[in-house]
This record gives sequence, structure tokens and C-alpha cells, in this order.
Amino acid sequence: MKLVVLIIVLFLKTFWVSAQTQGIVKDSLTGKPISYVNIWVENENIATTSEEDGTFFITVSGNKNLIFSALGYEKKTIKASQSAEVFLNAKAFDLEEVVISNSIETKRIVIGQTENTIAQAFDNGPRIDVKYFPYNSAYQKTKYLKKIVLNTDSRIEDATVKIRFYRVDTNGYPGEEMLKKDLIVSVKNGTRSNKIDLSDYNLVMPKTGLFVGFEKLMIEKNKKEKTITDQNTKTTQIQKIYYPFILYNYVEREALFTFSGGKWNKQVMESNGLKGKVKGYEPAINLILTN
Repeated sequence: MKLVVLIIVLFLKTFWVSAQTQGIVKDSLTGKPISYVNIWVENENIATTSEEDGTFFITVSGNKNLIFSALGYEKKTIKASQSAEVFLNAKAFDLEEVVISNSIETKRIVIGQTENTIAQAFDNGPRIDVKYFPYNSAYQKTKYLKKIVLNTDSRIEDATVKIRFYRVDTNGYPGEEMLKKDLIVSVKNGTRSNKIDLSDYNLVMPKTGLFVGFEKLMIEKNKKEKTITDQNTKTTQIQKIYYPFILYNYVEREALFTFSGGKWNKQVMESNGLKGKVKGYEPAINLILTN
């Protein structure tokens, strides 16, 4: 009898460790919920997003770390077992001089086109993928970011995605974010080319270039479930798909960057000490610059 009890206890303990963790993310000062917080399992490609009311759900062992990050807040790392209520501290920003845009918009150029015009749509998982836009002295006359062109494929009527702009840090990685608040974009059903107006943000092309990326929001609104049947075992399971998909181009680059596991990862090609170009998939994103 004691052996049976021990087995049951161990089973329940194992189940608890890998059970779904749920909680809510709040502003430490106001106590208000924070929407669309990026939540990662540290060093793993497992992530979720807080809902509009700040709540979140993620399946993870209770002893693993969760990394919480949101634009305008300090990043926080805590144990999953302690994440029932998470408070984030707002970042302290230096007061910046308000500059009135002198854009006259008489000239426009499109940058970011690739030789490979065949774009593919696939699920990138919870990663944040970015595209690097190097600076060119010719941009001096069209330095303002007018629009971003984002190519998407969705199978739900109204999906949302977060767009992110990063300056280049001293190591060549995506660094400081150029926006002070989230840019959430809604896209319609089907394969579309979405042009998002950036005029209100008064963004100027940095002379070190910039990274533009997207963050998939792992929220109920974006989820579509599909039943999959294994033809060999005849068992079924529910597959969860989060839309929209972003289209990708297959390219050659000096490096490709992906945010996963709570940190930026750099993919390069190096053989026998010699560096070459790495081949991989890059988001099909273009920018429209104006004067």
C-alpha cells in the first residue's frame, strides 16, 4: 500500500511541475494590467503573450525562469512558480527635445527589395525575426520613415501583430528600440501587402542603419485550432496556429538575427576561421523613405 501511495504522489508532483502556468502582468506603479507583454521561457523557444487584460497562460515547469519584457518597462526574470502576479517597473526616460518634422514628402524611395521576389509564408513560432536595413548616404535627402510594407498571410479575419524598430548596438546586434510605445497592426484575411503609415512617429533613418522586425502575438484572438489525425495510430490532437504568418524571402546575408529564449541570437557562416555569407529566411519587409 505504501508503494502505491508513493507512486501516486510522484505522479502528481510530476504533473504539477509541467502544468500550465497562469498569471497576470501589471504596472508596478498604477497596478493596471499590461497588454501584449512578451513572455519567454529562458533559453528555450517557448513563449507566449499577455492578453489585453494582462493575463497569460504558458505550459512550463515551475522551477524554470520566465522572462517578461514590454516596451517602456524594465525586463524582469522570475521563477514560473512565482508568476501568478508579476509587476513590471516603468523605464525612466530622459526628457527629449520635441522636434517638429520638416518632412515635405515631395520625394519617396522604397528600400529593402530583394533579388528573390518569391516570398514564402510559414509559421516562425514565437520568435522575433528582424530584417537589417543598412544606411546609405543617398538617404540623406529622404531620411524620414514614411511607411513600412509588411507582407502577410492570414486565415482569420482580423489578426494583430506587433512591429518593432531597433537601432544597431555597438556589437552590431539589434539594440535600443526606436519607439516608446507599441505599434500594433491589424491585418485582414488572405495574402496581403500591408502599408503602415509611420508619419506620426517622426522616425529618421539612423546613420548606422536599423533593424525592423515583427513579434507574433500569442493571444486567443490570433489563435486558430485544427484537429490533426495520425493515420498510423488513429489518434487525434489539437494543433494551435497563431496568425498572421509573415512572408519570408530566402537570402544571403552577413548575419541573420532572431530573438528566442529571451535573448538575441546571431547566425553566421564560418568555416576554418573564414567568414562567409549565411543563407536563410528573412522577413519580406520593405520601407518607404521620404523627404
